[in-house]
Amino acid sequence: MPKPRRKTEPPSCDRDPLGVKPRKQVPHEFVLDALSSLSPWTRPMFGCVAIYVEDKIVLILRDKPSHEADNGVWLATTVDHHESLRRDFPNMRSIGVLGKEVTGWQVLPVGTPDFEESALRACELVLSGDRRIGKVPGEKKRKSQTSKTSRTKSRG
Repeated sequence: MPKPRRKTEPPSCDRDPLGVKPRKQVPHEFVLDALSSLSPWTRPMFGCVAIYVEDKIVLILRDKPSHEADNGVWLATTVDHHESLRRDFPNMRSIGVLGKEVTGWQVLPVGTPDFEESALRACELVLSGDRRIGKVPGEKKRKSQTSKTSRTKSRG
C-alpha cells in the first residue's frame, strides 16, 4: 500500500524556492570592506566568519550571544607578538571562550570605545603585510613533522 503523501506548504515569498537557507549576515562587515583590495575569502569557523588572505587565516569576525565578551575581531597571531601588538591595541586580550589563560588568538573586543578604530588598524596591518597577523593553518604541525623526519634520517 502506498504511503500517504505529506501535505506541503505552497512556496512562500519569504522562502528560497530551492530550500536553501539564506546566509547569515557577516558581523563587522566593514572589516571585509577594508580588506577588499586583497581579495579576502571567508569560511565559517566556530560559528563565526574566518577571513583568509591567500593561504593565511588573518582574522575571525565574531558576534554571538554566548560568551559576548569575546565578540569582536579575533587576530590570528602568536604569543611572541602579543607585547608588540598590545602597543598598537591596548584593549587587545586573549580569548576567554578558548579556555586557556593565554592563547595565540587575541580579540579586539566589540564593547570597547575604540573597537572600530582598532579593527581598521588591524586591517591596515594586514594590508601592509605585517607578519604579526596571520597564520597558515596546520603550519605548526607540518614543521614538527618535518623536524621528526629529519631527526629520523640523521640517525640512520
